Amino acid sequence: MNIALIANDARKGLMQNFCIAYRGILAKHELYATGTTGRMVSDASGLTVNKVLSGALGGGQQLGTLIEQNEIDLVIFIRDPFEKMNPEPDLSDIGRLCDIHNIPFATNLATAELLIKSLDRGDMEWREIYK
Repeated sequence: MNIALIANDARKGLMQNFCIAYRGILAKHELYATGTTGRMVSDASGLTVNKVLSGALGGGQQLGTLIEQNEIDLVIFIRDPFEKMNPEPDLSDIGRLCDIHNIPFATNLATAELLIKSLDRGDMEWREIYK
């Protein structure tokens, strides 16, 4: 499965810790991330991450294109709920694109953990039908 990882600046450390904790599961899949998040996750966990541009430079749009082309099976976007306005409008469209294309979308740690554990159990094999 192809998994997209995105995190607002205030949540990048949380994303690193999440990827360290679930390294064993994530290592079995293809990971994609916006530039800074991808670098930080890769450095902290040793996971191989395909990096697109940073969110501020259009990385959200690049991930959005992968979602529209059905190349992403799961999105984990750890958002900062206290951030008043997302400075990267392309990233705010990710949720809408996931809804349109029926892609599981986590915006917080609790949901991300449920989806990753579900992925490990094989509960997300239905995504293969879409391909």
